[in-house]
Amino acid sequence: MQKIAPFLWFDDNAEEAVKFYTSLFKNSKIGNALRYNEANAAVSGRPKGSVMTVPFEIEGYKITALNGGPIFKFTPAVSFFVNSTNKDEIQILWDKLSNGGNALMALDKYPFSEKYGWIKDKYGISWQLFYSDKPVQQKIVPSLMFTGDLCGKAEEAMNFYTSLFDNSKVISTFRYGPGMEPDKEESIAYADFFLEGGVFAIMESARDHKFTFNEAISFYINCKDQKEVDYFWDKLSEGGDEKAQQCGWLKDKYGVSWQVIPVQLMELLSDPDHAKSQRVMQAMLQMKKIDVGELKNAARGVQV
Repeated sequence: MQKIAPFLWFDDNAEEAVKFYTSLFKNSKIGNALRYNEANAAVSGRPKGSVMTVPFEIEGYKITALNGGPIFKFTPAVSFFVNSTNKDEIQILWDKLSNGGNALMALDKYPFSEKYGWIKDKYGISWQLFYSDKPVQQKIVPSLMFTGDLCGKAEEAMNFYTSLFDNSKVISTFRYGPGMEPDKEESIAYADFFLEGGVFAIMESARDHKFTFNEAISFYINCKDQKEVDYFWDKLSEGGDEKAQQCGWLKDKYGVSWQVIPVQLMELLSDPDHAKSQRVMQAMLQMKKIDVGELKNAARGVQV
């Protein structure tokens, strides 16, 4: 199981976006959608019976899309690298993602790649298309861009994240050189690292960007039990935004959003017994950190 998976917050077009993305990439598929029931429809304001989440894979990389309403908008603070050893593939993807979108960096030859471009697609998701003449370890790689007051903290954040997760380490780091104003020498131009065996990228920029992290893209942690939930919740929430803590969601001290979710939650919500799954959802909506014991009590109809 992929331990950490991106979670994308759409207004009302998650299904459409998922069909579009899975049409672009090989080794892609769409999972079973979860629909709003009475409890979460009442809280969210979404129509009962409408699609809530849609899990999908592109190039074997697991992502989940949510129809959550117009609360959050995607920003380039979180983007997705598409690594390819095929220049023609880069061009095809650029052409398709450009339809209705806009370029953040033109598709061109750069010192770091013979063919690279940064594009925001018609749904607002940002993609960095990167040609490499070396074997690609992971095709789709989420990237964090530290801007504004966060610029200068990328290395600290990377070391923090790799200290929390097993099978994690820094892979490589490329720093800004002298005279690359306004970025400071030795700050991180680009770095990549493993978290639980999955590749992430991190960047920082002192330029006048008008964006930072928000809840539109969060990272969903599949926790095997309550012990893992407690561990990741306590570590990631320390110094973060307490007001952003609800239903397993939190914001860490850098503003990055995470969902700390036990596998038992999705198992209980998928129960064919509608009354049982409804009770579980109602219990979850009252929580900040998810409590597996309380969820199981709710499933059994036990009031504590």
